[in-house]
Amino acid sequence: TNTPAFMAKQTGTQNINNTTWTKVQFNAEVFDTDGTYDHSSNYRWTPAVAGKYFMYLGITIDDLDNGKGLYIKVYKNGSGVAETVSVVGSGVTEKYSRNMSFIDIADDNDYYEAYVYHDIGSAEEIRTDYQSIFMGYKIIE
Repeated sequence: TNTPAFMAKQTGTQNINNTTWTKVQFNAEVFDTDGTYDHSSNYRWTPAVAGKYFMYLGITIDDLDNGKGLYIKVYKNGSGVAETVSVVGSGVTEKYSRNMSFIDIADDNDYYEAYVYHDIGSAEEIRTDYQSIFMGYKIIE
């Protein structure tokens, strides 16, 4: 099977300050097959089984003005392992999403955390619906 596996989302508002990398507090487990996602304090996933893993991070914020950027990054053991950036072109001033997926090799004690950054000019809220999620699962070899 493709376990361990988890999917987490937010149930409350989290403000993301301007030009600051901020850990996303995915505080609700949609599922967590092995109880390895910490949804209450560190907001991180420790697979607990060595192997290859598919990871996904998607973030949506309500407003992103022309020429501004939304950046997302997954940290592994405190260092960036995957990152993506999007700068908005002209005419977009409504909700905006950025997502990424990647495959990584993990030991049993590695951990993954989701971060977000923007340069809108003021604090911005992450959407709390299924448009902002963090997930991962073991790839069957």
